[in-house]
Amino acid sequence: MAKVIKTEEFIIREEPFYLATDRETEIFEAAYRNRIPVLLKGPTGCGKTRFMQYMSWRLKRPLITVSCHDDLTASDLVGRYLVQGGETVWIDGPLTKAVRTGGFCYLDEIVEARKDTTVVIHPLADDRRILPIEKRGEVLEAPPEFLLGISYNPGYQSVLKDLKQSTRQRFLALEFTYPDRKLETAIVMHESGMDEEICGRLVILAEKTRNLKDRGLIEGASTRLLIHAAKLISAGIGAEKACSVCVAEPLTDDHEMLEALAELIRSIF
Repeated sequence: MAKVIKTEEFIIREEPFYLATDRETEIFEAAYRNRIPVLLKGPTGCGKTRFMQYMSWRLKRPLITVSCHDDLTASDLVGRYLVQGGETVWIDGPLTKAVRTGGFCYLDEIVEARKDTTVVIHPLADDRRILPIEKRGEVLEAPPEFLLGISYNPGYQSVLKDLKQSTRQRFLALEFTYPDRKLETAIVMHESGMDEEICGRLVILAEKTRNLKDRGLIEGASTRLLIHAAKLISAGIGAEKACSVCVAEPLTDDHEMLEALAELIRSIF
């Protein structure tokens, strides 16, 4: 059975909602003009993927996103021969498609991929800007419009899962974190349609969970989780229950920590 590789390939025609927190859009555009690949690093759910979607729309380039995992191979990215209709045909992988079309290729959570897989991006991520396709004896030169983007969460780094220096030093790096309270409240309001008071309380809850990182929680609540909770509240689910199923339960399975989070939720709502 053929392995399923999760990719998204599309041209974004409507402007994605994105509020800049610093000069990241300006820096990304400068990187694009100068053909510098981009590394996005930051905690889960802080807007890295939305930022790539926004810049794809802004620069009018197609975006191919690959969700990396530990079974991802170089062939999954570059392409392979497959039998179709009794004939053997070559099928481009997402990386090859992006190079051929001059699009953006975004490798999400790159450290989840096998280390021998990431080597395939090295010739694309330096001044050569080429993609060797060994199985076809072909070398593709990336057009000026092509951009390679990768992301990872530094909080999940370990000896076994880390980005090698030989990879990371090929990239310009943009660090993402959660927005300040006012900006995050505006984001949750826009994405959920909920009022400012409720969204503001959700952001306060998130800030308090983030203070518990490494003190019982691996990660604090992401902006994404807040949006989920706000949508449930808007749908008529009580605030405490919405925060329990959308914030507390996704963060931990530890019963003592869940009770502490429940108390925190009650104190805010």
